[in-house]
Amino acid sequence: MKRKSINTISSFLFFILILSCSGIENDEFSERVKISFREVGNQLLLSHQDSTSLILPVVALKQSKYRLSFQEELSFEPSNLVSFIETNFKKANLPKHYLVEVIQCVDDEVAYSYEMSIDEESTIIPCMSRNLPLDCYYIEVRFTRRVASLMNKKTLLYGSVLAAFLLLLFLIYRRKQALKNEKQNSDYIKVGSFQFYQNQNKLIKEAVEIALSKKECELLAIFVANPNQIITRDELTKRVWEDNGVVVGRSLDTFISKLRKKLSADSSIIIENVHGVGYKLVLVN
Repeated sequence: MKRKSINTISSFLFFILILSCSGIENDEFSERVKISFREVGNQLLLSHQDSTSLILPVVALKQSKYRLSFQEELSFEPSNLVSFIETNFKKANLPKHYLVEVIQCVDDEVAYSYEMSIDEESTIIPCMSRNLPLDCYYIEVRFTRRVASLMNKKTLLYGSVLAAFLLLLFLIYRRKQALKNEKQNSDYIKVGSFQFYQNQNKLIKEAVEIALSKKECELLAIFVANPNQIITRDELTKRVWEDNGVVVGRSLDTFISKLRKKLSADSSIIIENVHGVGYKLVLVN
């Protein structure tokens, strides 16, 4: 598997992970808010000995903003509202930065509001001792600094799975590369004490690598395929040069000389000149 393919798959999986985690996080967050906010409404009614009035479904108005409504008119102390919201939101592990507004149903005017923050200087809670008169109200809460954090337990789990998958892809890639290299390194022909890697244009002797030109490699391949046999000059010239559209006179002798020099480290390998005919690779046992 190519590195580019791995990067493409990784990016795609990461994008899917972000989308899925965001969706899961938003759904779970919304449910926690609705449950907690509804319990706030229940406690407000109970604080005035009202156990029969209905609490209407909590509505998500937009991202991070929710509305709590009641069937009947009610009256409550702002201090109770602050306390009930803080306690229930803390139990549900909801963000600590939020704005609460108590709105009159008849004219949508704000009858009471406060802002809660983890920083005391940013927390504004006015007039807690003044009771709100009996009236129709709905209560809205907006989380002011809510960041859809991906660093929750489920996200960490998904991230771990993704990391493990990417690691697996990387290990597969490395394994394939290792096998490829191993195959290349094992794909050689033994020539005396040399290892001849035709596809890589090189000779190796005792960990010493000797580079071969393309022509030298092609000549040696012909000799190795026909050890101890005379190969005519015409055949060598035709197979190494004529297919490329060039017929060279003395070039053959020049490349044979270079090849002999590179094989000279092993005296058991001899490229003999058969006068007037061609050349022969002799391997002395």
